[in-house]
Amino acid sequence: MPLIRQSDVDEVKARTNIADIVGERVALRSAGVGSLKGLCPFHDEKSPSFYVRPQVGYYHCFGCGESGDVYTFLREMDHVSFTEAVERLAGRIGYTLHYEDGGAAPETSGRSRLFAANAAAAEFFRSQLMSPEAEPARRFLGERGFDAGAASHFGVGYAPQGWDAMLKALSAQGFTREELTTAGLVSTNQRGGVYDRFRGRLVWPIRDVTGQTIGFGARKLYDDDQGPKYLNTPETPIYKKAQVLYGLDLAKRDIARGDPKRVVVVEGYTDVMACHLAGVTTAIATCGTAFGSEHVTVLRRIMGDDSASGEVVFTFDGDEAGQKAAIRAFAEDSRFNAQTYVAVAPDGLDPCDLRLQRGDGAVRGLLDHKVPMFEFVIDRRIGGFDLASVEGRIGALRSAAPIVAAIRDRMLRAGYERVLARKLGMDPREVHGAVEQAARRASNGGSSKAGQGEMRPGGSPEPRPMPGSERPTASPDSPLQRPTLGTLPRTVDTALERDALTGALLYGHRIDPALLARALAIPFRTPALEAVRGNVAAAADRTRPGWAMTAIDAVREPYRQLAGELLARDFPARDDEHAVASVNDICRRLILRSLDQEKNELLGAVQRAAPTSEEGRALRMRLRDLDVERRALIDVE
Repeated sequence: MPLIRQSDVDEVKARTNIADIVGERVALRSAGVGSLKGLCPFHDEKSPSFYVRPQVGYYHCFGCGESGDVYTFLREMDHVSFTEAVERLAGRIGYTLHYEDGGAAPETSGRSRLFAANAAAAEFFRSQLMSPEAEPARRFLGERGFDAGAASHFGVGYAPQGWDAMLKALSAQGFTREELTTAGLVSTNQRGGVYDRFRGRLVWPIRDVTGQTIGFGARKLYDDDQGPKYLNTPETPIYKKAQVLYGLDLAKRDIARGDPKRVVVVEGYTDVMACHLAGVTTAIATCGTAFGSEHVTVLRRIMGDDSASGEVVFTFDGDEAGQKAAIRAFAEDSRFNAQTYVAVAPDGLDPCDLRLQRGDGAVRGLLDHKVPMFEFVIDRRIGGFDLASVEGRIGALRSAAPIVAAIRDRMLRAGYERVLARKLGMDPREVHGAVEQAARRASNGGSSKAGQGEMRPGGSPEPRPMPGSERPTASPDSPLQRPTLGTLPRTVDTALERDALTGALLYGHRIDPALLARALAIPFRTPALEAVRGNVAAAADRTRPGWAMTAIDAVREPYRQLAGELLARDFPARDDEHAVASVNDICRRLILRSLDQEKNELLGAVQRAAPTSEEGRALRMRLRDLDVERRALIDVE
């Protein structure tokens, strides 16, 4: 396979802002000079330990140790090859790649072909929506208040009734039957025949958080259709329904910008459309599955909810199915740092019907009547009991006590104990006793939700160590422990050397080359930092984009993770200009430290040498030279 020219690889990376690529999946916010942070996309966490340095094109997680450049990020997140990652970014910026030996661009394969097939199918379905056959689809949309503009905004299309209309169209574009089958676009009968999966249906494209089409949801339109009311793409290498949220590609920007950040979880595609058109542009929905833990993880990365200020509002139908959906969502409440609420429209209308019957204002007003998730679930738990009887009240208490016991915040728990006591008309002390008993059962491995771990309904996250203060952990692939910032000695010398390396990696291109070279030529006193220093000092051209990454990659194990942390950590300065001044000062301090050490050694040697000897005179001359050098460095300060 032809290789992309290295000069093109470097140019594409230089023109790509890694913060833009990471920011499509993770809510990033400022974390100091030239640094951004967010929740790590590679492991589950509640407090941000994932840092991005746009200036050097680098990311590093202090929690799990994942690090790399923009190509590494795409390869890890999307499971694509290095070549595919470069080609994707080149296409994004409109850069024409060149291949070694004049070779042509290699044919894409694997996941890239699945993305391309879904994109082609989405375009095919959109083009069919205006065909004469699609009149029932257009009528369906119109009856629900959606015009052509709304359909275009959400990419809604129509799948023709024939068995192979899409198959023929995509085959003509070069897609093989194997690719279309793997993408979930066609099905195979018992005799091996291939036919369109979606036929005679209104079709919504389902996109990932970056906006790439990965699957479809389709609603039947004809009475003779024996299939389910809604039919989704099956599980494929790129479509995992437990990780997909419909509308998130459209909602993510407003979610991240909100104050407070708010997500509205609805139940269907038309509900998402209705909410967005009514001005609730942070609405999303699951795709043919219940709201689960992986959905929480995806949302938290977008929200960046390392505080309790965010809101997640679930809207459910008022019927029994909607109440069951609320209980299932409640099972994931503890995974949010944000506060969770439930909003049920008057008369149990879903957002689509609410907009149709009462207008956009009613949809927006739905959020004004939200109630805390805990209160909603408590009401549902006690709603099935006869509270006029003693037996009913006791049964309701036993049913609701585990819910209150699951609240982590002690003050909030006490407040809900009083709420429950008031709802039941019981003595608060009785309710408190039942809640405490439920909490003890949960801690002993009971089957209630509290037994799965205490909950934090909108409270603060568990305190976690700041980056650089973590305790060392054993390397999974080495019997040795990998040095990290948290394992370094807490001394003045170590702090000086640590800041020198971070400053050199981040601002080396703006520091006087002679000054920096002299400072980095001095051996460090901290062994782990000394292992990194040599590679940073050996960098030939610090003006070349990516030189810091090259230096880190050259660091030997087990010190490479420490090198990555040095590049990703916050540098103590309020802006770039002060950072550059600080690095210059640190370089001078390193040199002064070396001169002082040499001076102390010379003073001892002078005392041992004969005053009139040639050796003594040479030592005293070197001492005078050292004093001149020291004064020159001090005068610069």
